[in-house]
Amino acid sequence: MSTQQFLFGQEHVRRYRETDGEDGFVWKEGSHILLLTTTGRKTGNKTTTPLIFGMDGDNPVLVASQGGAPDHPGWYKNLVKTPDAEVQIKGETFAVRARDAEGEERDRLWRMMNGEWRHYEEYQAKTSRRIPVVVLERR
Repeated sequence: MSTQQFLFGQEHVRRYRETDGEDGFVWKEGSHILLLTTTGRKTGNKTTTPLIFGMDGDNPVLVASQGGAPDHPGWYKNLVKTPDAEVQIKGETFAVRARDAEGEERDRLWRMMNGEWRHYEEYQAKTSRRIPVVVLERR
């Protein structure tokens, strides 16, 4: 087991950036990590978060699960206020615009993302909120 599977938080961000994802792209249980940089809804400061993702065509997909917590994660709240953000996947960085998946698209992407991280269904069972599935459309 490589050490990259144990990276968390800002240490994960630092190592991912320094190595273009060589450390930090592959995480627990074989999941894959991107870096999402959002604009803080209160501070206006840029914040980067390492997140599990899947791909739908050219667009990264995220699940705003926060482990089944009762409230949405901060990065998601930031995207609701300012949907324009930046993503790094390995050595590639690009601009995105976030949107929530709805209807059949959400159902399809929810199933896809449960293939990426099998714990999402458990997280949904722990909370009364509907966990958002977020599509990051390349700009």
